Amino acid sequence: MPIITLTTDFGLKDHFVGALKGAIYSEIENIHIVDISHQITQFNIQECAYILKNAYKHFPKGSIHIVGVDSELTPTNKHLVIKIDGHYFITANNGVMSLICDEIKAEKVYELQLPNAIHNSFPSLNIFVKAACHIARGGTLEVIGKPFKELKELVDYKARISDDGKTIEGHVIYIDSYGNIVTNVKKHLFESYRNGRSFTINARHAKINKINQNYSDSNIQDGKLLSLFNDSDYLELAIYKSDRQSGGASSLLGLDYRDRITVVFN
Repeated sequence: MPIITLTTDFGLKDHFVGALKGAIYSEIENIHIVDISHQITQFNIQECAYILKNAYKHFPKGSIHIVGVDSELTPTNKHLVIKIDGHYFITANNGVMSLICDEIKAEKVYELQLPNAIHNSFPSLNIFVKAACHIARGGTLEVIGKPFKELKELVDYKARISDDGKTIEGHVIYIDSYGNIVTNVKKHLFESYRNGRSFTINARHAKINKINQNYSDSNIQDGKLLSLFNDSDYLELAIYKSDRQSGGASSLLGLDYRDRITVVFN
């Protein structure tokens, strides 16, 4: 049975999520619909990419992912269907896919051109659902679109190397429900420039010079600030056994989305 996932910034108060599901079931009764998240911060492309990138890989190949974040059609924000890693993503050309597939090359990229399409303020319902259901029924991309080569890339969202390889300049890309800070510094980037040197992670007033293997290393005490590479290999700053209510790393350090952190090699 086909799987369609939904990732949006719609929240759960309004009718939008229910309308999407109803429209899908109206076209295909025997289908699985899975909510990845509807709590993406409005128009936050990087947060959307981080959540979806870490979720989609656990679904079977052939799954179809509707991405309803910053999806309104504009001359520079075309509607696309992209096949990558055996999965189909239906989204706008807003840069989200450049963050999801930064290490994997897209197999196919098509601009959606549905016959009799209704373009209004709810493209996830009127465009994306119809494209997803077409694919779920076994339809080909050539029927609903044309090849597209101008996939938008968000280069400013990537960590940068400076000071002749002595410094990695990164920023916060996500704050999870525990208040942990996820940065855009990937493990392979860190290790490729470290070359055995000691280092200091600078995050506002905090300085950290050790990477832990997990949250519960034997020498970690409750309430202590730590750093580690999470299961997605992103550098993360956390406080052991904390949450946003009791004071997570984000509130302790005063860091939020897009705030700067650096790694300096000594």
